[in-house]
Amino acid sequence: MRLSIERGALLKAVAQAQSVVERRNTIPILANVLIEADGNSVQFRATDLDIEVVDRAPAMVERAGSTTVSAVTLHEIVRKLPDGALVTLADDGTAGRLAVSAGRSNFNLATLPKEDFPVMANSEYAANFSAPAPVLRRLFDKSKFAISTEETRYYLNGVYFHVSDSDGARVLRAVATDGHRLARIDADLPEGAAGMPGVIVPRKTVGELRKLLDDDEATIAVSVSETKIRFATPGVTLTSKVIDGTFPDYSRVIPQGNTRRLEVDAKDFAAAVDRVATVSSERSRAVKLSLDEDRLILSVNAPDSGAAEEELAVAYADERLEIGFNAKYLLEIASQVDRENAVFLFNSAGDPTLMREGNDTSAVYVVMPMRV
Repeated sequence: MRLSIERGALLKAVAQAQSVVERRNTIPILANVLIEADGNSVQFRATDLDIEVVDRAPAMVERAGSTTVSAVTLHEIVRKLPDGALVTLADDGTAGRLAVSAGRSNFNLATLPKEDFPVMANSEYAANFSAPAPVLRRLFDKSKFAISTEETRYYLNGVYFHVSDSDGARVLRAVATDGHRLARIDADLPEGAAGMPGVIVPRKTVGELRKLLDDDEATIAVSVSETKIRFATPGVTLTSKVIDGTFPDYSRVIPQGNTRRLEVDAKDFAAAVDRVATVSSERSRAVKLSLDEDRLILSVNAPDSGAAEEELAVAYADERLEIGFNAKYLLEIASQVDRENAVFLFNSAGDPTLMREGNDTSAVYVVMPMRV
């Protein structure tokens, strides 16, 4: 195999591959990226046995062929090469070495046989549809903060991606929860998605997927089966196993009868929470919200480190209420708001609180209160 490729294209392809690779693994071949050159392109394939990413890039292929080399080492080399450099990759197959050269820089890297590289088995996908990158980005970006990190409840360690009903219409929905807070985000149902099975997309996959969704112009081809999900652009294909488990009935957690309505500027609110939480003890980080007519007082009282209080002008016309929340949860939820105003709907100091963006019901958040 021998090929030449522009450094920028190589870096982009190798960066995605090396981030999938598990740093600590007992199977040496899994630390490698499979390089396959043919025609006028080269593809880089990496896997951790749960996720597989295939990146394609244009290249001048003098001699077709394939080999595997350490993904992290190759990425580090390419990252340190000068911008705009032309990189040559050459492998003669017999020496067990890949020569990487650019200008006056030359490297020889150890390779492993390509036959040992595990390729994810193809799946029969039950549903295939396309969605614009910004739509998928919104679904996953706004829900991922609520993914649980508890290993025991493994079925909460991802985003539940499924088709549901909302106000009489079918929607594509992403839901995540860790038992303390919940995010439910809806988007219009793309053509061909109606028969999609509901799947739990693992946290690591959601993180890797984010790199595919940066281009606002891109259209992502999505394929879903009971056990796998695949996201593809013309240059990159990301295939992942889904979490084998049943996501709980989240609709029971979303309060329906919360009538006390608080409307507040989302940025001002987040900044005020952040300021008063500075004095709270790291463990609880409890912030108390005291609501009275058109007035909100945020306060923290940490006996060992001090106290803080801040008043905000808000829209609130219901009876007085005092309720406490974990500051981190409030900040994460407030930071999801794209519009100017956040609307909080309360019931009592002990019941879950609902939050949404203005009158938009396509993004709904629930947060459990704390005793303060």
